[in-house]
Amino acid sequence: MTIQEIQNEIVDEFSMFDDWMQRYEYMIELGKSLPLIEEKYKTDDNIIKGCQSKVWVHAELKDNKLAFTADSDAIITKGIIAILVRAFSNQKPKDIIDANTAFIDEIGLKEHLSPTRANGLVSMIKQLKMYAIAYQTQLKDE
Repeated sequence: MTIQEIQNEIVDEFSMFDDWMQRYEYMIELGKSLPLIEEKYKTDDNIIKGCQSKVWVHAELKDNKLAFTADSDAIITKGIIAILVRAFSNQKPKDIIDANTAFIDEIGLKEHLSPTRANGLVSMIKQLKMYAIAYQTQLKDE
């Protein structure tokens, strides 16, 4: 699936819920299904700066696609990073760099987060894109 198709799927899933309490519960469930980062990658180098809670992200290039694993010490934040990992993992770095993140606004995530969590969300997106940029430079012609 393309990033856009995955994002559309996420938007559809969130639109099934009537209120934000249900959406938060769904995000917590998504967080529980997150591909967890190995303990050895839970280092300061992998912490996303700008997040109030601790969020670790690790990226690996497999078959010219980036695979992300992550974890957080906060359940809502874990759900947020789970959504981003789902949207961007197993995609080509260039596709991640070029990806639009309007789906975040479509599901209403930013407006329903505290300002510090909203800033953390922006930091998470930036970090995933930075990994993509770093790995894209390692690939020859894509």
